[in-house]
Amino acid sequence: MRIRLEKDLPVLLFALVSASTVAALPQVESAWQGVKEVYGQQDFGLRILREIMLLVLVGYVFLEPRLRRGVLAGAVPAFLAALASYVLLEVAYALYLDLPLVVPLAGLRVFEYLPLALIGFAVSRLGAGDYVLIRFAHYLRYFMLLQLLLALMQALWAPPLFGVSMLGGGRPFGTFVSPNLFGATMATCALVFAIVPGMRIWLAVGVFLALLSGSRTAFISALLVVFFQVYAALRPRDRWALLMPAPMLAVAALLLASSPLLSGRDDADPTQDGRIDLWQRVFEESVHGPLDLLFGWGLGLSSNTINILFGAEHFPGQFDSDSLYLFLLNGYGLLGLLAYLLFMWMSTRMSVHAHKGLVMMFIFLAGLTFNMWEYFPQNALLMFLWGSVLGARRAGDRRTAAPQAVAAPLYRHGWS
Repeated sequence: MRIRLEKDLPVLLFALVSASTVAALPQVESAWQGVKEVYGQQDFGLRILREIMLLVLVGYVFLEPRLRRGVLAGAVPAFLAALASYVLLEVAYALYLDLPLVVPLAGLRVFEYLPLALIGFAVSRLGAGDYVLIRFAHYLRYFMLLQLLLALMQALWAPPLFGVSMLGGGRPFGTFVSPNLFGATMATCALVFAIVPGMRIWLAVGVFLALLSGSRTAFISALLVVFFQVYAALRPRDRWALLMPAPMLAVAALLLASSPLLSGRDDADPTQDGRIDLWQRVFEESVHGPLDLLFGWGLGLSSNTINILFGAEHFPGQFDSDSLYLFLLNGYGLLGLLAYLLFMWMSTRMSVHAHKGLVMMFIFLAGLTFNMWEYFPQNALLMFLWGSVLGARRAGDRRTAAPQAVAAPLYRHGWS
């Protein structure tokens, strides 16, 4: 078997993302009929399929010598060892609280696609990050085309199971469990197309589908992508005119996204949908002392997997987090949450990636009201992009091939 990283990896990434469509046909059919109950059954089948593809990618890392050396080089093993030590401490504490093993295992889902971040890091260090991402984006167009066709049909004719779309039918869900997951993935695909040159049409498709989904988080994330595109197109001396009203634009975007016209829901007001009340109740009922605040009060108790397996409020301190940061605070405590934010900041500071600001801001924003690391394939895409950003080095680094030299064949063959 001949291994060719630059050609194989984009195909494997596309196959991983496309796994979200294979097990979805019964689920989509049931949603067309206005039935939600099939969600739990289909999610298990899909999870097995996507984890098989993830194992294929991990196996590919060990077969490809350059990737294997890149993943195991430098301070990466030390970082992984420190991370694993703290995670094992939290798992031990969860077992000490007499929680079943499946509960802390569910809390580890934020690390499920960490191998993709390591792959993105290694590929970027090799100087092939641009090449791989461009080829992957061209494959991703077929995935977007399928989602576009399904979303238009659902927005016109599907029953309003999740609310009413702008086109008169139900809020579209594509090949996903809900419009929120569909919108989050479409916004993330828009992020991918924003990074790759010559993909403005597909960027617009991603933004349109994120808007059509009625998801507030997806809509604001998509607007963030558009904002960065406009900012990059302006002359440096003119960018201040866009930055000054940015806070007001953010508030206006939140109000617009929360309007029933776009969201398709009567409970779209963020002050009325109970999320703030939920977070306040979590702190009042679950945090009983400094140890709970520092180290969390039960790894996995805020995972959606536990809610599906055991039902809501089965364990003391269990809740539906809705926010990545509340998920981290519950499972890993204030120490884990601050470590996560610090690593995001360090990734931005250390990287020389041309789009590091957009990628890291997108990841930060998407986690505010959405536990993105629990949902596939958004988590897979963002993990790979985060690793690519962190692995970007200065052009003068002798250990890294020049990205322009690696990506040049794509432009010569009309990939741009």
